[in-house]
Amino acid sequence: MSTVDSTVIDTPVGPLSVLAGPDGAVRAAGFTPDPAALAPLTHQSLRGDLRERADLGPVTAAVRAYLDGDLAAIDAIPVEQHSGGLFLTHAWQVLRDVKPGDPVTYTGFAALAGRPAAVRAAAAACARNAAALFVPCHRVLRTDGTLGGYRWGLHVKKWLLGHEGRVTAS
Repeated sequence: MSTVDSTVIDTPVGPLSVLAGPDGAVRAAGFTPDPAALAPLTHQSLRGDLRERADLGPVTAAVRAYLDGDLAAIDAIPVEQHSGGLFLTHAWQVLRDVKPGDPVTYTGFAALAGRPAAVRAAAAACARNAAALFVPCHRVLRTDGTLGGYRWGLHVKKWLLGHEGRVTAS
């Protein structure tokens, strides 16, 4: 079994745990103080023994830069997720192209992913995303502009959108 590096980064909305592979690619991230809680969200092939690190180098630097206002800092960080399905993998890549301050609706996200009628599949891509923040599913809203759901809590989603310059109705 391989080793997966983990760290916890303080943010204004609570701790952000990050898991990264040996190449530095983010395998999972979420607003929890417990990195081990992220392991079940990752594909079995990406799991390994967790090795706690105080700092994950470029990953930690990118999160800190994002929190300091460089909203594009997280874009350069590689992400490694496996879904077992082509649509989910493609949808996660499309999410990385949704710019801060310019969220899309689930319907708009489905269209961007090339399947405009697949709104439920687009919502499932958000729900199954293991790399929160780096694959910014928080930038997807309901058609009426309300927040919808978010694994890490609507208060986190609202804060992230506000930090990115977009305040929405709850």
